[in-house]
Amino acid sequence: VQLQASGGGLVQAGGSLRLSCAASGSIFSIHRTGWYRQAPGKQRELVAAITNGGFTNVPDSVKGRFTISRDNAKNTWYLQMNSLKPEDTAVYYCNALSGYTGNYWGQGTLVTVSS
Repeated sequence: VQLQASGGGLVQAGGSLRLSCAASGSIFSIHRTGWYRQAPGKQRELVAAITNGGFTNVPDSVKGRFTISRDNAKNTWYLQMNSLKPEDTAVYYCNALSGYTGNYWGQGTLVTVSS
């Protein structure tokens, strides 16, 4: 499974960005897709995830501001980020979880939110 993330960049506080992650390869076993982020000096943390059944998991830190969605026909999922804050600055990684082979990660895309 290969994941290609895109959409990061520099935005002012209060602005919006949309990240995309396209999957290719042997994706038949993937049952959950999502986004994680890692800020300098911090651990990687879950930002949002969505299962094949459409169930979402969004932590309180971004709930109401970030939305995850999927286009199954395109094997692509998205992270719509609104009302961005400087503390959202991080490298964002897309993720796919297989019940057979574990986690797959995209290359990371940098999101910088200026105050």
